[in-house]
Amino acid sequence: MPKPVTSAAASAPPSASPVSTPSPKGLKTRRQIVENWLPRYTGVPLKEFGDHILLTNFQRYVNLFAQWHRVKVKGKDKPMPNATAGNITIINFGMGSATAATVMDLLTAIKPKAVLFLGKCGGLKHRAEIGDLILPIAAIRGEGTSNDYLPPEVPALPAFALQKAISTTIRDSARDYWTGTVYTTNRRVWEHDAKFKKYLRKIRAIAVDMETATIFMTGFYNEITTGALLLVSDQPMIPEGVKTAESDAEVDETYVTDHLKIGIESLNQLINQGLTLKHLKF
Repeated sequence: MPKPVTSAAASAPPSASPVSTPSPKGLKTRRQIVENWLPRYTGVPLKEFGDHILLTNFQRYVNLFAQWHRVKVKGKDKPMPNATAGNITIINFGMGSATAATVMDLLTAIKPKAVLFLGKCGGLKHRAEIGDLILPIAAIRGEGTSNDYLPPEVPALPAFALQKAISTTIRDSARDYWTGTVYTTNRRVWEHDAKFKKYLRKIRAIAVDMETATIFMTGFYNEITTGALLLVSDQPMIPEGVKTAESDAEVDETYVTDHLKIGIESLNQLINQGLTLKHLKF
């Protein structure tokens, strides 16, 4: 009988191939990493991004933006679907402070002129009704993620010039808004927790969310001009105000269109007037 073949070549699996690194020399610097990862997360080459960014947690915003501007939604199979029209790119980065920090870090690859977060929040005071807009002047860092960037005592603040442009746009749209401090938390399913709700009342915040403080802090850390405009989508301090699938769908149908339009017009105001946004030395 013939002897079985025992050479290394014959015994190796047919599909075996050398493991390749992401780049010939590897990713050694922060710059190399973000330039590699932003296209990987979004499916878009760096050169195709606008220099003004809208951030959102919800795909409806991206779809509406693409529909209005007659452009394609890209990266549908990626973690961060997006669309670009002119100088503006909108990105759905997902939910929570960890992904908020990730997208802000990755955006350093293109050094945007401005980043505006269009988020939803829970109103903590009765005067902030569902559908109202909140233009935060600061955020309380209850999420923990931002502590990896700057010490806890550093305040989470937006860029004044960007918030001013948003304020003007809202008034030009014959709308009004609330302003105040937003508490950002990593917690979910806390609406039953009486102790936590007592704490939220004590700190006098007007709203609660999961991203604003992180975006402000990572924007400051990365020297990116950053702002936020929040839409009150629920009133979690009372049982009948806790968000449900039905109530969230109603908010989407009734209020999201105006929220997105104001965000787009705010950035267009900056673009068309060529306003200087960086008044701080980072």
